[in-house]
Amino acid sequence: MNRYLQSVERLQEAKNYVAGGVASSLRASMKPTPLYVQKAYGARILDVDHHEYIDYMLAYGPLILGHAHPAFNEQLYEAMQKGSTYGLQHEGEIRLGQRLTEILPCAEQVAFSGSGTEAVMLALRLARAYTGRTKTVRFYGHYHGWSDAIFTSFPSPDFSSSGNTEAAGSEIIQGTAGQSQNSLKDLILLPWNDPAALEETLTKHQHEISAVITEPVMCNSGCIAPKPGYMEKMRELTAKFGIVLIWDEVITGFRLGLGGAHERFGILPDLVTIGKAMAGGIPLSAVAGKRDIMRLIEEGTVMHLGTLNGNGLATAAGLAVIQELSKSDGQAFKDMEHTATLLTDGIRSILRTNGLQAVVNQQGPVFHLMFIDHSEVSDFDTFNLRDSQLYTRFAEEMLHEGILVRPNGLWYVSTAHGEKEVQETLTAVEKVAQRIAAHRS
Repeated sequence: MNRYLQSVERLQEAKNYVAGGVASSLRASMKPTPLYVQKAYGARILDVDHHEYIDYMLAYGPLILGHAHPAFNEQLYEAMQKGSTYGLQHEGEIRLGQRLTEILPCAEQVAFSGSGTEAVMLALRLARAYTGRTKTVRFYGHYHGWSDAIFTSFPSPDFSSSGNTEAAGSEIIQGTAGQSQNSLKDLILLPWNDPAALEETLTKHQHEISAVITEPVMCNSGCIAPKPGYMEKMRELTAKFGIVLIWDEVITGFRLGLGGAHERFGILPDLVTIGKAMAGGIPLSAVAGKRDIMRLIEEGTVMHLGTLNGNGLATAAGLAVIQELSKSDGQAFKDMEHTATLLTDGIRSILRTNGLQAVVNQQGPVFHLMFIDHSEVSDFDTFNLRDSQLYTRFAEEMLHEGILVRPNGLWYVSTAHGEKEVQETLTAVEKVAQRIAAHRS
């Protein structure tokens, strides 16, 4: 622990003033201690104990350009000279709204907010108002923010409810103490990638269901891809029954391409929620979709509130990210995916050589590493069989080797990561794998 002495001391000091000593409950899960940062640049972070790490957490996803990207910072600085927020309208809202409608295939109009949680809240409210129905279908293992009406127990080492899974058909369990059970009464929770269960439920409850909300890729729970035809079936059924289809692209948006997963998969949802990578680390999210649904905001039927919505810094950040990712016909996405593939191929080979059974699921520049006695992980039930304790140890050992990864197994790659970072990371993986293998033998 002496290696992290300054972080440990700062955490104890913070606990005098900040509840739990951290600003988000997720951060408390880091072992051996939550890190305190001195500065960050590119793909690297320097902690207060002067240790440098290659960062694959990337602030839980937003930092698609890495830390302190020069062009990004320059545009933010320029925006700051004009004032950060006005509570009035400005050119940045128009320009970012225009760009989003140009690059997102499903977007006819957009509405800005500050976080992915807020975007999901708005999307669900729009769906209920548009359909006049109240129920929402969501899926086991998907994460849609922490608002009362959508946050269910979520089995992840990042959350205090780790390992607390609901059985199909049982009462839905709240995601946290202090959350009203009544807030979840309009949820229907289904297994994902199960077209029969989806069709049966939508057919039976078609007149009650306002929306189906889904991650297009099950990023938080194993980076599991949809089975062939599943998302197409979901689109077909929701259209048939007049149900609003919402794709939660807070993670996949701006990571699987400028047009997100719905462009990559060639399917048009009615609404998408986007955030995280859209503004490169500045708080910004949005709902985008069909004008017929979005017009409910203009009419005043659905109230859309937020003091800092669409502020000058956030819109400047969004425009800067889009500008950088658009260069050379989107070459950044090809480069990030290539980097991620080098990493995942190398990690699989090293773990296999050292006798460690693992699965690495990759979707573009995002991948999930899990230790599990299966050759593949393609559903949530199998994902829950992973050895999360072994991965937590792996993550801690990687930290000692100068590699920062999230304790739940989800890795992000940014434009700042390159072959140098890949080689350093694989060297660290080799050392850690050998130590774990030796300890288990």
